[in-house]
Parts: sequence; C-alpha cells; structure tokens
Amino acid sequence: MDNDTFGEGAGQARPQRDTGNADFGQPTPALARTVQLVTGDFLLTVNPVDGSEIEPCPPGEQPPRPARRSAAERAELQRAARPPVPPGPPAPPLPLLERDEERERLVRLLGRGRSVRLTGPAGSGRSALLDTVAEDCADLAPDGVVRLSGHHRTPTELLYELFAVVHSAPKHRPDRATLFQYVREIGAIVVLDDLEFGGAALGELLDAAPECAFLVAATPDVPAPAADSHLEEVFLAGLGRSASLDLLQRAVERPLTEDEANWAGDLWFESEGLPLRFIQAGALLRQADSLRSDPDELDEYTPFDGIAEVEVPLPTLGEGAAPASLLASRLSEAARDTLRFAVALGGEVPHQAHLPALVGDTHADAALGELMACGLLSPVGSRYRLAAGVIAQLTEKGYAEDAADHAHTAAQHYAWWSGHPSVTPERAVAEADAVLATLAAMVPGQEAGHPNAAVLLARSATPVFAAGLHWGAWERALRVGSEAARLAGEVAEEAYFHHELGVFALCTGNLDRARAELETSIGMRGALADKRGTVASRRALALVTDREGGLVPAGRTPAGEEVPAARHDESASPPGGVPAAVLPLGLRRGMGTGAAGQPKSTEEPATLVSRSSAGGAKSGRRFSVLGGARRNLVAAGAGALLAAVLGTVVTLGATSEHQDPPGNKVRNGQSANEDDAENGLDADVPADGSTRSPGDEPKNPAAVTPGASSSTGNASTPSGKPAPSETPEGMPTTSGRPTTKPKPTPSASSSKPTPPSTPPSTPPTTPSSPSPTTSTSPSQPGGSTSASAPMTSSAPASNDPSTGGSPVI
Repeated sequence: MDNDTFGEGAGQARPQRDTGNADFGQPTPALARTVQLVTGDFLLTVNPVDGSEIEPCPPGEQPPRPARRSAAERAELQRAARPPVPPGPPAPPLPLLERDEERERLVRLLGRGRSVRLTGPAGSGRSALLDTVAEDCADLAPDGVVRLSGHHRTPTELLYELFAVVHSAPKHRPDRATLFQYVREIGAIVVLDDLEFGGAALGELLDAAPECAFLVAATPDVPAPAADSHLEEVFLAGLGRSASLDLLQRAVERPLTEDEANWAGDLWFESEGLPLRFIQAGALLRQADSLRSDPDELDEYTPFDGIAEVEVPLPTLGEGAAPASLLASRLSEAARDTLRFAVALGGEVPHQAHLPALVGDTHADAALGELMACGLLSPVGSRYRLAAGVIAQLTEKGYAEDAADHAHTAAQHYAWWSGHPSVTPERAVAEADAVLATLAAMVPGQEAGHPNAAVLLARSATPVFAAGLHWGAWERALRVGSEAARLAGEVAEEAYFHHELGVFALCTGNLDRARAELETSIGMRGALADKRGTVASRRALALVTDREGGLVPAGRTPAGEEVPAARHDESASPPGGVPAAVLPLGLRRGMGTGAAGQPKSTEEPATLVSRSSAGGAKSGRRFSVLGGARRNLVAAGAGALLAAVLGTVVTLGATSEHQDPPGNKVRNGQSANEDDAENGLDADVPADGSTRSPGDEPKNPAAVTPGASSSTGNASTPSGKPAPSETPEGMPTTSGRPTTKPKPTPSASSSKPTPPSTPPSTPPTTPSSPSPTTSTSPSQPGGSTSASAPMTSSAPASNDPSTGGSPVI
C-alpha cells in the first residue's frame, strides 16, 4: 500500500495541533452558570452542580422597590409574549362575524370596572374575540391591558406574571405577602385566556387584585366561579348558517359553488356553527383547488410532495367534521413529522427554531406555517398547540404509533439545548410547556433508557427555570425528575432533586415540606459520601430550623442528625463534656469551709478535672487530666464524691451536739503544727497512713482558735465549744443516709505512720463512691481517723514521677 500521499491530495489534511494549548486541542469544559436571585428576604444562588444555596439576604443586597413600566415598555413586553409569526405564505385574514353584541357588552362591563367570565366551547372563537376586546380597552385603565394565559397556570403563578408585566424587577421575586401588596396597587384590564380553574381559586385571584377588571375565558367544563365572586357571565355560542357560509367563502377566497354551499350547510348542522370547523373546511377546499391546478404552475411554496390526480371530489361530511387526518395527508413530510412530535408531547408544538433539529430537515420551520394555514394549530400564550379535537383525530389515524421514540428524541434535544451556555433563562422559560410535556411523556414509559433521558432533561432544565423565575415549571420539573431518578436508580440525581425541592419549599414558606425534603437529601448524600452536597443541604436545613424559631424536634440536631438515646442509668453528655470538680487528697494551707460546708481557699484554688487542651501537656499541672471515653465516669464519680462529702459533713455536725470534752473532738482546721516545720513536716502534704484516735488531744490545742470555722460547718463559740448543729435528728442528708448520733469508738492502739516511699499493699476502693479522710500530723501520737468518716485509700499522695505515685480521686 502506497502511503506517500497520506493526508495530501484529494484527502482532507489533518489540522496542526496547537502545542501551546493546555488541553491539546480538547475543548475546555465550561463553568457552571450560577445566578443569584432575591426572593423575599433570602438570597438564592442557583447552583446546577451541587444544588442551590440559600441564605438570609445581606442588608446591602436587598433590591429597591420595583419601578412601574411605562406604556411603551408594557406594549413591547406584550408583543414579545405573542406567538411568533410562522414562515411561509400567510393565511387569509378572517373577520369577526356575529360577535358585535358580545363585543360591546364586554367593553361596557370592563369600562365600569366589572369582571366578566366568557364561556364558550373549544373552537367557538373565544381567543379572536378577546383580541378585539383588548384593543378596544387599551385606554381604559392606568396600567393598560395585560394579556395572560391560564394554560397550566395556578392563581399564584398568574399573580406573579401580572406583577412582572407591570413592574420592572429583574432577578427579584417577592414573597407572597409583598406580592399581594404590589398587586393591590395595579389598575389594569387583565385579559386571561384558557383559564383552567374556578371556584375558590378564581375568587382568590380576583380578590388579590381589587383594582383590576378581569376578562377570563374558559370552556364549559371548567368549574364555575363561587356565588360571591360577582362575575358577570357571557356565553358564546356558534355562528349562524349565513355567517358560517360567509366565513367559509372568505377562507377559500372565492365564491362557493352550489355543491360546496350545500356541503357547508350540512357541516353547519353537524358542527353547531363552530368557526374552527369552517376554517378547516376552507383549508380543505383550498387544497382541492391546488390539486386541480396544473403541476407546472406550482411555485416553490406549494407544500405537496407530489400530485396523484387532477380531479378532486368534495370531502365527505365526516371528513369535514373531523378533517385533521385528511388535511395532514396533503401536507409536506416535515409538517407530518411535526404533527407526530406534537401528538407525542400531548398537543404541545415545539418552537419553529427546534423543528429542523427534531425533524431532520433544514426547512422544517416552514411546517409551522402550513399547520397554521390549515387550522390545525391555535395560539396559546407565547406558543402554539394542536387545535381542539386534532390530537384525537390524528391518534385514531396512527400518528401516535411511534410516540415513545419521538418523545425520547425530543428529550435528548431539549436536554442538550437547555444546558447550552448560549440559551438564556428567558428563552428556556418560553419553551417550558414543551419541556414539561416531554418529561411527562418520558416518565411513565417502560422503554429502556427513557427514565435516564428524563433525568438528564430535568437536570438541565430546572436550573434555568429557577433562574428565569418560572417557579411553577421549576417545581413540576423537579417532581418529575425525582420520580424519573427513582425509576432509573440514580441516587445522586434523586438527592439533588430532593435538595432543590427543599429549597423551593423554604422559599415559598412551607417549612415542614422543606425539612422533609432536605433530610431525605442529606440521608442520600451521606450514603454516597457526597461531602459538598451534604454541606449545602445541611446549610439549608439549618436555615429551616432558624425559621422555625430555633425549635429542634426531639432527638434531632440543627443539622438534622439523630442523637443517640441516653442510657437509663446516666444522663446524655454534651459534645464538649461537663467539667467536674474533684477535691484534692490533702487539705491546702489556709483552706477552711464556708457557711454551707463548701471548701474555700484564701491562697490556692482547688484543682478541677476538665477536658485537656492542645497545650495541656506542656502546662506542668500537678494533676493529670482525664478525658475521652472516661469523661462520663469521672463526672459520675465526682457527683458521688460530692454527695458523700456532704453526707459526712452533716453527720459530723450532728455528733457535735454531745457535750464531750474538747479533746474528743476531731478538728481539721490545720493538719499540722507550724512549730514542727524544723522537723521537715509539710502542712500541705500529710503523710500516708497517719491515724488519730477520737479520744486523743492534739499536740497544740492552741492551733484551733476561738471563732475559727470547723470542718462541720458550725461556728465555734467564744468558749471554744462548737455550736449545736442545725440539722434535725433523723432527717436524711444528701448522701441518702439518716443523720444519727454515733458513739465515739476509742482507738485500741496507736501505730506509727508508714513511710511515703512504701507502696500500699491494699488497693484503693472504687473511686465512684469515695469518702474523705481526716488526717493529722504523723508527729502526733495516737492519731487516727474518725469512726464516722471511713478511709477510702491508704495510697501515698506523692506526685513524683520517680516513685510512680499518682493522684487518687
């Protein structure tokens, strides 16, 4: 094989690689588009990656009061909201026939400030009558005429759209209370077509804008308004026979033949004079005229693929009453494919800019003009839908056979388009109905890959719906996307949708719903170890808790996590622990007891066992620090220790009522004589094993001065005798034992103290229920502990690391 000419000659040469590019020719991934909105007193950051972030709006970020639009701005906004003019030759203009009486009545009622409900069957010409009345009422109200569409809209959505037409508030969505304040000040003629609700909901809409006069149009199957709504009712019937023949003749643009006039008379009786049927019948006659023409005289706009015959008979009466399939059969292939997509999407017709990509024909945008000229489409808001009855007629003829494939194609296209950086939120909002119809067609399908395609579409469309302030479409797309993610098993995407639903509920004031959605999202993201998403959901949940008044449900933390239940024998400890006070082993110099029996110090504070810090190892503290898993044990032991101390103190106070000699009393005001300092004794650190008999006298009785506080908490009398105890006999103390008067037990013998260097042979008792010891100086013979205060340990109190000593609690 000759490879000398590879990449040269007729073949396409390979482009040179730009080595200076960091990604070597690969496109740099675009950054996620984030948009900040102000909704109520929240600052919402629409984040399409981890989920929207919400926080209280800073004072400097609050938007000013919305300004009113001028008449020119409102007219331009309303003109942009109208459906686009389809390409191709326009359909012949048709006049409004036999509607003068209804027209004058509507204008008269609206001029008086009355609201009117126009009721008529589908295809009776309600939209054409509303257009004419809107032109007549252009100068009746201060804020002019506002045209709205009630197709798939709730009362709240209509109020927000009314606010957006009259006020200029970019990136601002007021809360419900503020919205009502602004809407009450609007004075306009509101023309509302395709209304889908009535009853109390319609009354709520009318009451929210008391300065507006509403002209609403609905079909007879829509619920009637409430009795106290004060709405005037105007019914719209079909046209008469002569008016119907006149409309057909204007649609054909030529006089009718006798056979055509007779056929039109039968059609009038069958259709009850609906104008839509005669517009479609005129299209049938025009197509027949085009088929009878010479094929050589057809121009480039002729929408027929070929001509099979020259002689075309009149359609039958059945074809005239249901002409959709016959009309579609004479259209171009692109127009028929457009009808198939519309049937798959529940009647929603994609915008003409999307038809070339969906159909696969660069000239498919002209199909919209063909369908409009045949009367198969009707304008709804800023877009087109299949006319009344068309979808049922086409479904009967097989146009819904490949509906699942067409919906899947539309889902893939809209997922790519809505996520493209060049698509603005306003353009995505204009196509919201088609996107929502695509999602609805994909979710219940059982075909493989359809739920995944729906998840991708909802993931791409929901951020732009939120940024475009079309929150009704945002909520519906989130709910459908959540269901699609559940069906597809995509847990990460389902957690994202739950997070967004929680943020939406928080923005709209539904705190219970917001908490449920955010806790679900936190659980899913925690299972997936999605740290960034979990943090975003926890922040939103903390804001929900703050809006609830800071009240956290039982067993929950502000972040929504469950708290383990406390055991029955101990209380739940806080995360930081509880500092517990621990008494020192020896009594400090100058330490006495207060009036309540609590120790106090004049020179050195008591040592507390608390949580260790980073520098605790370098602080050189005398006592070690206990923490970690033993934190609760230390706290429980400290509580028991304090209870035992108080019980012992009260017990000793009760024994002071005996009039025994002062020599039999135990006093611990000072544990050693200051005169013995030359013997090497330390008054702060008593020797281990020192005992004293209750009957022995201290070596220096003068050490206890009159008026000094005793260990029992009873003040001494001037004569040196202790005051009688105030504790009644037999009353229970804090230790849980009744106060008694034990008899003093004399010591059998005195023993010399054990040297501190000798370790004890008896292990200390359980630290959870210790009792304090009262010791005396080793130099005092016959020293022993009191019978009412048993010893807990004979361990040495040395802290010298060389001896292995450690403090005993």
